[in-house]
Amino acid sequence: MANVFDVAAYILEKQGGLTHMKLQKLVYYSQAWSLVWDEEPLFDERIEAWINGPVARSLYGHLRQIFRVLPDNLIRGESSSLTAPQCETVDAVLKAYGSKTSQWLSDLTHMEFPWREARKGLAPNDRSEREITHASMAEYYGSL
Repeated sequence: MANVFDVAAYILEKQGGLTHMKLQKLVYYSQAWSLVWDEEPLFDERIEAWINGPVARSLYGHLRQIFRVLPDNLIRGESSSLTAPQCETVDAVLKAYGSKTSQWLSDLTHMEFPWREARKGLAPNDRSEREITHASMAEYYGSL
């Protein structure tokens, strides 16, 4: 199975440099739509409901000092680890969301059930390690 770094590497190869926040949102949407279209996760790493939207903590930890991520900044991850169907899923996500700004993507996640459900009971500026579950993503995005 691919990991979050493999997915990020693929996205960066396709998109070039991105803000760290935008990369996180594209990774999140890739995971969400894989759960719907492919009926399986792209990667095992959990996604958490942070203040600015969904974040894969392991990816964040690797890139935390970098605002604009370039393909060379990601020293982990092999895009070739993705299968052809996984690449098709990520390509569809990039077609739908890739031209959007990081703030637009963050705002979108704030309006959607999976992030809102994971942050239920928290104030807007409360830090959180709460997981956005696969079940929540599959149910919500599968209903769209």
